[in-house]
Amino acid sequence: MVRPPLTPAERERGRRLGALIRAARGDRSPAEISALSGVSLEALRKIETGRVPTPAFFTVAALARALDVPLERFAALDEPAEDTLAS
Repeated sequence: MVRPPLTPAERERGRRLGALIRAARGDRSPAEISALSGVSLEALRKIETGRVPTPAFFTVAALARALDVPLERFAALDEPAEDTLAS
């Protein structure tokens, strides 16, 4: 199956998602978050760098739980905002 190319908005949302995860992770290692969430380290790295800008809902939910970030913060990535961690 061939995936359609990502739109510029999808790519930007992926960059914002990666930035949110990196900021929420703080000084914890990707390996620690991977173990806490059950998301593979490689998948986490791809999400953090924006190479997987549209991860599955359950992946995002697992990361939100491991990072102690409300899912609403991830949903807000679709809204134009300067800093999703500021609120």
